[in-house]
Amino acid sequence: MTDCLTLVGGRRHRTSEPPIAVENPATRATIATVHPSTPELVEAAVAAARSAFAEWSRSSPADRAKVLATLSGLLADREDDLARAITADVGTPITLARRVQAALPRADVDACVAVLERDLEPEWIGHSRIAHEPAGVVAAVTPWNYPLHQAVLKIAPALAAGCTVVLKPSEVAPLATEILMDLLPEAGVPDGVMNLVHGTGPSVGEALVGHPDVDVVSFTGSTAAGRRVAALAAANLARPVLELGGKSASVVLDDADLTAAVTVSVANCYLNGGQTCSAWTRLIVPRARHDEAVEIAVAQAARFVPGDPTDPATRLGPLVSAAQRDRVLGLVRAAVADGTRLVFGGVDHPVPDKGHYVGPTVFADVSPTAPIATEEVFGPVLTVIPVDDEDAAVAAANATPYGLHGAVWSADEDRAAAVAARLRTGQVDVNGAAHNPAAPFGGVGASGLGRESGAYGIAEYTATKAIQFPSRSSR
Repeated sequence: MTDCLTLVGGRRHRTSEPPIAVENPATRATIATVHPSTPELVEAAVAAARSAFAEWSRSSPADRAKVLATLSGLLADREDDLARAITADVGTPITLARRVQAALPRADVDACVAVLERDLEPEWIGHSRIAHEPAGVVAAVTPWNYPLHQAVLKIAPALAAGCTVVLKPSEVAPLATEILMDLLPEAGVPDGVMNLVHGTGPSVGEALVGHPDVDVVSFTGSTAAGRRVAALAAANLARPVLELGGKSASVVLDDADLTAAVTVSVANCYLNGGQTCSAWTRLIVPRARHDEAVEIAVAQAARFVPGDPTDPATRLGPLVSAAQRDRVLGLVRAAVADGTRLVFGGVDHPVPDKGHYVGPTVFADVSPTAPIATEEVFGPVLTVIPVDDEDAAVAAANATPYGLHGAVWSADEDRAAAVAARLRTGQVDVNGAAHNPAAPFGGVGASGLGRESGAYGIAEYTATKAIQFPSRSSR
């Protein structure tokens, strides 16, 4: 059984705080113990990061690129261990854990390496040379649904920028983070540049993000928690980078390949058990093709049979906890009670006896303003929304406070692009285009502030300075 301990300045610390049990959501067995950090250790972690910043911030981009490139290789070497750890504490099916949860972080690191390796000329505006300097100490708070990816998505660009980091992972799923902490010094990250604290958000998380020596707060989680984090950061004028909730729409236009659009959309909605902030949980289709779309969606949903996440054939594992399962089932029950038409799955869908399972669920004929279509469910629940025309499709897609991700499907890419431009969201995929780890990721509205990934992610961890010269030609 793994003991998850505080890491400060290269040293591990076991505390006497009441431990937190980590549960396997498929078996309900305790598989690890989190030992929460004390207030003194949070203070020490920030102090260690502040001390290490002086030297790390002066390291060259080439040196930082070398460290991150080494980390990428180490992540590849430990891919199977990382995938198994995430399957154990999140419940992600092992095939998906290998293909996405363990593999995507390498692409995140490689995108940062590519930025650092570019031969960039200094930026000039008139006689001013523009410098982008490390912002300082970063407080990174990450969620349980993609524990490794979200940690790397903050750590890699922060280190690339020359910042130092204190990370607080979710106490629900810390196992992959523990492996990552072992890999960072092996990659060449000096002691103190990367520090780790453990505990709950209201105690350890708030102490960290509200610390006066933190310069940037990078948080991924719910919109409600993000508002609290932003308020704490604002008290010290720390820069907030917030990746929050989502209720993304997949908009299918009348000339699209309906089978392809619905098939991919269902798979996206059920990714990681629906516990994905960018999941396309709303399928918006022409009213004339609604019934056909529902038929395809139900056929695809039936392929997501809840099962043992360690089985390579399993596509739908358990939700991460009993609380998460109960929340999702509560929202499904409320939708049925409101008269929303349930066409597949629901609370009575057969699931394994053990574990926190929710069956794949599809609602049809859903109003764009129905609670099940506007609230983030974070489970395997798809709503199919019929609309009369393209304008109504755009209005339906924009009918939530969220704006994180989305999709548009059309036989005409120019038409799809025009609709994508009208969606109030941070990212849009046209006709199932693949994720790009070098492109900026983030949302608008209730989905957050700032961007992650690649050059845009690195920029969030820099401070911009203008240096004026009497004559540019002399420099």
